[in-house]
Amino acid sequence: MVVRVELEYINARIKGMKSRLLDPTVFETLIHKPDIESIIIELGTTAYKEEIEKASIQYSGILCIEVALRKDFINSFRKIYRFMKGDESEKYLKILLGRWDIQNIKTILRGKNIHIPSAEILECLIPAGELDETTMIELVKQPDVKAVIDLLATWGISYAKPLTRNFKEYSEKRDLGLLEYALDRFYYKNALKAVKEGSYDDGLVREMIMTEIDVTNIKNVFRMIRDKIDVEEAKDYLIDEGISLNTEKLLSMVKTGTFAGAIKLLETTPYAFLSRVPEEILKAQKISVLEKDLEKYLITRGKNQFLGDPLSIAIPIGYIWAKQNEITNIRIIARSKTADVPEKEIREELIYV
Repeated sequence: MVVRVELEYINARIKGMKSRLLDPTVFETLIHKPDIESIIIELGTTAYKEEIEKASIQYSGILCIEVALRKDFINSFRKIYRFMKGDESEKYLKILLGRWDIQNIKTILRGKNIHIPSAEILECLIPAGELDETTMIELVKQPDVKAVIDLLATWGISYAKPLTRNFKEYSEKRDLGLLEYALDRFYYKNALKAVKEGSYDDGLVREMIMTEIDVTNIKNVFRMIRDKIDVEEAKDYLIDEGISLNTEKLLSMVKTGTFAGAIKLLETTPYAFLSRVPEEILKAQKISVLEKDLEKYLITRGKNQFLGDPLSIAIPIGYIWAKQNEITNIRIIARSKTADVPEKEIREELIYV
């Protein structure tokens, strides 16, 4: 019989980890730094000190920062997993971290699809889910998309199922989106299936998953409008069970044929904030601006879980989103410095939550 580990103890440990998250003023300090070397020195005075020191032995510049951030990210979630192992809450953590498995597989498939060198693909991966670094290395070694899928199937990894089912259509159309959407649908369907028991924690996790589905669908709608995908074909790229938007509503957005038209249909939903995006951005179909606003909404919803029941899964959910937001902002600043991006533009790219 599995012994129930009290969430009070787990959440106390996670709150301790939260106290090590960077104060927003640190981002301003990093923005003001003149170059990558000075950013590395500054990060060495923060909670990233240990990983920065380890990474600097082998790497320099932007690569030093990327390696340190990736290791810190992985270690943080491995630590939470150790806290929860054997507790009923372990299943929620596996579901929440599964999104990185999906993202890593997508990254590998994209790399193989356009023949990016294996070393470059590996640098972009964050094995924070169930698929560890050794698994990622072996997948990256494969010569093409089919070999990656075959290896996943050989290992009995469940994500191979949707990829195998859709590989024939991908090979005919050479549209990687077919495989990516199949992965998303598979992940979200199984995640929701795992949280149907009706407990408070089930409700929290289910709400976050369904919100992610909405955000993913809205992003896909904008891409389909940009690419002039017809309504019938659009059905293949949408995921069921969003929290506020059903398939009928999403297809109506596609039918409008314009970003402004699609956003107008969101006026009575939680995503009405997109109406604040300037008209020139919509006319230019700058999807990145809309995606950033949607990500900010999602991160805010996740981080706000810190305010939830201290004896629930709310605290781990809050930490996961807060940590992701922090890592993302540091990476934006570091990469912008290598490209000599003006400070004003760097601030515009950051997601302050």
